[in-house]
Amino acid sequence: MSFYSYKNRGNERCPGRITFDGCKKIIEKVCIQVDKVYDACLQQETLNDVRIVVKDVCGDLREFTPPFTFIGCRSTSVKGKLVGTQITRLPDRPNFARVQTKVEIPVEVVFEDAHGKKGTGNSFICVPKDVILYVPDESVIPFQLESTVNAMCVSGRIVPGDVLRFDVDVCVTIILKIVAKVELLVPSFGFCDIPPCEEFAENVCEQFFSLPLFPPQLEDVNPRMRTMQDEQE
Repeated sequence: MSFYSYKNRGNERCPGRITFDGCKKIIEKVCIQVDKVYDACLQQETLNDVRIVVKDVCGDLREFTPPFTFIGCRSTSVKGKLVGTQITRLPDRPNFARVQTKVEIPVEVVFEDAHGKKGTGNSFICVPKDVILYVPDESVIPFQLESTVNAMCVSGRIVPGDVLRFDVDVCVTIILKIVAKVELLVPSFGFCDIPPCEEFAENVCEQFFSLPLFPPQLEDVNPRMRTMQDEQE
């Protein structure tokens, strides 16, 4: 079973919601190494007529017959590649900086040739960013800029030429983060209790085994009957 399997319900040594009384069961303070996010911002936008060049086509592109039709594309990783990053501190806003970068989002492109044969290839969508973020002062442990990305194309059109290109309309989500690896002191309930895996199986007997051993009495299924008997007594 997993942490959230119904068979593991009530296990206090597994993740879940915590109440005020649950806080009383904290047993120690522990030092853990984590990527601390000092600041972050999210931008979601629709980009129109973004030109992408398809490379690394699965198979030989010469096996496909033009003209090609765009089917779709979506990101293949949640981590974007940052290119040409510049961080410029703002004199009038201490501890803040202008962050300029280009975020490259890797995508897989699906297309179809004249005979309906589907093919796939790789490309990327480049999105320039110019934002303001809190940037901590220099320290022994350096901070870095990271990005979490997602992209999905909603439409696209072939661009004639010697290479496979499309102009696409794409929905993009980008999260920029200032991150540093730190040792953080946090309250702890101790080590987590890892439950055994719940193997997938169509257990046809489970419903049968869940039946009560003996048939229920009338008083068990009809509370009104039980109340009438109590009044008679």
